[in-house]
Amino acid sequence: MFNILKAIFKLVATLTLVISGIFIGGTIFTAKKIDDAGDKLQETIHD
Repeated sequence: MFNILKAIFKLVATLTLVISGIFIGGTIFTAKKIDDAGDKLQETIHD
């Protein structure tokens, strides 16, 4: 019984880390895209 709970806990912990990594990566990617779009908009406005 204890081994099953231990395996489930490991699975949940692993999935949590993977999903967190995906969300963090997606957030960084989105922030970079927004920053690039802002730079292009600023160049367009000031030219």
